[in-house]
Amino acid sequence: MKLNSVVIVNLHSPKEKIWGILDELSTAGITLRGIDLNTFDEFVRQARSEEPGGLDTVFYPMYRVERISLDEASRGIPSLVQTFEQRTHLTLFDFLAGLPEE
Repeated sequence: MKLNSVVIVNLHSPKEKIWGILDELSTAGITLRGIDLNTFDEFVRQARSEEPGGLDTVFYPMYRVERISLDEASRGIPSLVQTFEQRTHLTLFDFLAGLPEE
């Protein structure tokens, strides 16, 4: 996995799936800017609205990480990042660059 890759992280204790951009990967854990996968459709709706939300930057300790996979298209099914781009007409990185800094 390369930094700034769009990934899906499977976590346990509690079980979660997180979609986002990999910021850091170490033996201690991973840091990524992302959202719970269950909120993806709402995130896309907000991205198209007047007041879009961003991605949260979160550290997950390695003992919680079950699997990290690249967000890739598979057998004609678009990746989540492709879905985001099709629905918003923006790349994910362009969208994030246009958000106001907090």
